[in-house]
Amino acid sequence: MKKSLIALAFGTLALGMAEFTMMGILPYVASDFGISISEAGHLISAYALGVCFGAPVLILARKKSLKHLLMALVSLIVVGNLCTSFAPNYWVMMIGRFVSGLPHGAYFGVASIVASKLADKGKSSEAVSIMIAGMTVANLFGVPLGTSLSHLVSWRTTFLFVGIWGVIVFYYIWRWVPVVEGLQDNGFKGQFRFLRHPASWLILGATALGNGGVFCWYSYISPLLTQVSGFSENSITALMVLAGFGMVVGNLVSGRMSDRYTPGRVLMVSQGGICLVLIGIFFLSPNPWISAALMFLCTAGLFAVSSPEQLLIIRVAPGGEMLGGASIQMAFNLGNAVGAYAGGLAVTSGVRYAALMGVPFALVGFILTLIFYKRYQGRYEMNS
Repeated sequence: MKKSLIALAFGTLALGMAEFTMMGILPYVASDFGISISEAGHLISAYALGVCFGAPVLILARKKSLKHLLMALVSLIVVGNLCTSFAPNYWVMMIGRFVSGLPHGAYFGVASIVASKLADKGKSSEAVSIMIAGMTVANLFGVPLGTSLSHLVSWRTTFLFVGIWGVIVFYYIWRWVPVVEGLQDNGFKGQFRFLRHPASWLILGATALGNGGVFCWYSYISPLLTQVSGFSENSITALMVLAGFGMVVGNLVSGRMSDRYTPGRVLMVSQGGICLVLIGIFFLSPNPWISAALMFLCTAGLFAVSSPEQLLIIRVAPGGEMLGGASIQMAFNLGNAVGAYAGGLAVTSGVRYAALMGVPFALVGFILTLIFYKRYQGRYEMNS
């Protein structure tokens, strides 16, 4: 495996810990600041909104070296997570979470292009999935580590760790990522031209709604597992490892299958599976072992759609690839924010209702992927 792709994956590892650890430590943060679980959930939304605000900045930096852009974005990861770690109150932490989210979408947009340029012929999907793999590894090891640190020491230690890891990422990008050929500058308006095409909106809409459906449930995974499925608090770390393993498997299998069967087909099948699994979670989560198995399948589906979405938007957005790649993460985190909020409304009726709230989101996301596959597969599905 190329060291340059590993360096890119180190960056998504930092982003994954910063984003997903919050789901597992909500009770600790809520207790520390004297707020409810629902209010603590707004910290998830703050990160997601930072993603949405940060990605468009790439338009202003379109003439810069892709490698230098990556290094600048990693610097923001360091600043945002250190701010979160040392936040004296809820509102300062809200700001820190927002700043932490600013580089997220932009990093994915730039790193996706770099990964595809560094890929061997016919392996672009796999290269992008390796870049994304850092985020899945974050959920396999980083999030459980963060949950354990929060339980044993303090939730602040988790974000301090992410800040320090960001410094390491900066070093390896500087050392291992080569200076690749930049993108052609098509002017300010040219960056937005891809948004005129319905195919772009189908992908972005499917990303936002599909992932929003998952985050209705996943934002409140910890209380669901303890209050509904009957697991003890001490077992949450092990369960987060299982969820992270599902993400790793889903992402890597999806990358290989996308190169073999086309990204659109993999995206459509995975999104349909997510919808069915969320229904199963609502009805079957009182059974602990079935609940754990469905959690694995749902997190696998969450990342099975990631590399196909990231690659397809780049193909659909000639002349605006950076903004297109970043827009996927904007859509992902918009879905994250809306899903966390909608799930918070649903949990007032019972924690497992968060999964039921996610079903219509996931269903519409599936319909959009189906339309894309039927109408545009011939134009954008060629393997490269």
